[in-house]
Amino acid sequence: MRLTPSLRSQVSTLTAGLGFCLSLAFSSELFAGIFNYSELPQKSVTTAPHWLEMMGRHIDQDQNRSDCINSGAQLCKLYGWYRFLDTLNGLSPREQMERVNLYANKHPYILDINNYGVEDYWAILREFLTLSGDCEDYSLTKYFSLRRLGFKAEQMRIVALQDTNLRVAHAVLAVEFGGDTLIMDNQSQRILSHSEILHYAPLYSVNEKGWWMHLPAY
Repeated sequence: MRLTPSLRSQVSTLTAGLGFCLSLAFSSELFAGIFNYSELPQKSVTTAPHWLEMMGRHIDQDQNRSDCINSGAQLCKLYGWYRFLDTLNGLSPREQMERVNLYANKHPYILDINNYGVEDYWAILREFLTLSGDCEDYSLTKYFSLRRLGFKAEQMRIVALQDTNLRVAHAVLAVEFGGDTLIMDNQSQRILSHSEILHYAPLYSVNEKGWWMHLPAY
């Protein structure tokens, strides 16, 4: 994931607005969340960077299970994915999360510029399982895998962030589970509590229900 000039400008504008809100008062909508950063819900998910366009492609191009299984492995790029999810039936939610994390992470890391000729592109399932991808693509595959297994959209978010150690943009999947926020990261085979990770600074997070801007908690 990279912060392109247009996205960087959008994030800067929005975070500047958040700073103004914070200077007025600690809003009842603003609370400590992922990585203990304050977060402010935005008015509409339609304005979330990348999300709406990616979801449109997901709906149009990712085959449903019956169509995929009927067409077979030679014709359906998602055939192996559906078969993998079938093996997780009956496992505990935590075990399902662990298996999904490892399943996605086994794919090689490929920059968007090499796959699509652009610096930042959010891949749908069919694209990631065919070409692999970068950090947000791992996170999206995990998100859609857990949704298929019955996890609710409300308990998960794709989090766009800055890795302050490496000084690069990054993305992870955050899952509310067992009274904690757990982080599924392509840089780790282990699922960690957000409280254990000190070098991630979230910029925004998004799911099917909404999106949030983030600032350090005061």
